[in-house]
Amino acid sequence: MAKQPWWKGAKGEWYVAIQVLLFGLVAFGPAALPGWPAWSGTWRTVSLVVGLLLGGIGGLLAFAGVFSLGRNLTAVPHPKEDAHMVAHGAYRFVRHPIYSGIILGAFGLGFLRGGWLSLLYALILFIFFDIKSRREEMWLRAKYVDYADYQQRVHKLIPFVY
Repeated sequence: MAKQPWWKGAKGEWYVAIQVLLFGLVAFGPAALPGWPAWSGTWRTVSLVVGLLLGGIGGLLAFAGVFSLGRNLTAVPHPKEDAHMVAHGAYRFVRHPIYSGIILGAFGLGFLRGGWLSLLYALILFIFFDIKSRREEMWLRAKYVDYADYQQRVHKLIPFVY
């Protein structure tokens, strides 16, 4: 049997490949359609403030998630074999704080870049992380008997909302 490429791996490696492409789109894709006016005036000032706030909060949330996971951290959505369930720290407020932080950061960057397309890229990244987290949670439910109860208590991607 032929060996599968790394990005088609059984632990969700292809999610990581798509994620990297979406990060590139958020950071380097065109911020607006050609011919559309750039954000200006008060709207531009507000977008800069909102962008900095969302980016800062997102960065803190993602860092808190990484810190809370500790040695359980992995780039792929499949949990490590020797991992244990984490429900403390940032994981008390949201089940996927790293994803949440990246999403907030992407929206922050979209506002900082000042274009509707940048915000659309952030929305696409949010939808992608929602899909990725569904697959990840299937693996987590199979691995941890308490995970279904945790899902009932804690929101998935947006603290206190969703």
